[in-house]
Amino acid sequence: MHLEKLSLINFKNYAEADIAFINGINCFVVDNGVGKTNILDAIYYLSFSKSFLNPIDSQNMMFDTELFVIQGTFQLKNKKEKVYCGVKKGQKKQFKRNKKEYKKLADHIGLFPVVIISPEDSNLIVDGSEIRRRFMDSIISQLDKVYLTSLIGYNKVLHQRNATLKMFAERGSFDDEALRMWDKQLIELGVDIHKKRKEFIAEFTPEFQKSYDFISGGLEKVELQYDSQLNDADFEVLLGEAQQRDARLRYSSVGTHKDDLVFKIKGHPVKKFGSQGQQKSFVIGLKLAQFNFIKAHKKFTPILLLDDIFDKLDSKRVEKLMKKVSDESHGQIFITHTHQERITTVLDEINVEHKLFIIKDGVIME
Repeated sequence: MHLEKLSLINFKNYAEADIAFINGINCFVVDNGVGKTNILDAIYYLSFSKSFLNPIDSQNMMFDTELFVIQGTFQLKNKKEKVYCGVKKGQKKQFKRNKKEYKKLADHIGLFPVVIISPEDSNLIVDGSEIRRRFMDSIISQLDKVYLTSLIGYNKVLHQRNATLKMFAERGSFDDEALRMWDKQLIELGVDIHKKRKEFIAEFTPEFQKSYDFISGGLEKVELQYDSQLNDADFEVLLGEAQQRDARLRYSSVGTHKDDLVFKIKGHPVKKFGSQGQQKSFVIGLKLAQFNFIKAHKKFTPILLLDDIFDKLDSKRVEKLMKKVSDESHGQIFITHTHQERITTVLDEINVEHKLFIIKDGVIME
């Protein structure tokens, strides 16, 4: 799979752009703060129907405009596929594949898989559990439509259960039967989510260990630990035990929405004991494992987006990484960087086909 063309209208700092890509390495060179990451975000939009930087669609419009449009033409299994995303202030987002609008955006997820490695990835280690759950869910959802449906359903039921708890507190009364109605649905969906997350981590961990060994030279042992309240307890029992606490807190304190991933190196949490270099290698190992995992399950190669990769690794490790990902089996790659000479030196050194774009004042030039 690869992206042949990308067209933008009023997307972030681009009033208009039409770009043709090669099925290889496409590089964007620009000074920081002038829109290089926005190109990658547009490609991400075509895959996930949303931004990886700002989930509020209206805030991704060019300043003082009323709409933005992103269009892309993919080549997938010898067939052209056209994807359209249009957002207009005050109106519902339009998202189409081959001119046919989706009834549910969830139906699009997983069709054109994309993996991004970005400076933002450090949040996987330093931020709270939500971002690590999102990392798991993003991978599983691209491969399992039933899981995605369960996840969406769970979040809706959780919202209703929390609203019910808040209503009880405001009224000063408690209705056990009304809460049980939401509990029953939450249990059914939560048990399925927990099972699939557990299976995913068991399969994903060996792939991650291989990727980390490649980045680090195989000198350290790393682990992924799936932390869930459902690992050692029945969900129905947990909800029953937490009922009074939930009524007092006005929200649901147990369930798969509390799950987490614990990242370990040499048996210790990476967040506390990993050096800056180890943390960077850990995150890139996770993302390369994500790439290889999706590729193995999809039976075709996802698009790889590398945002300012030199920010994460020294030149030697970048060259090593580029040699690996530029292999023919790794498909299409998009790179952003701030120094033309530095990136072209690495690409010339490994002798791979690439196309260079220079971005200046919101204009993209080959």
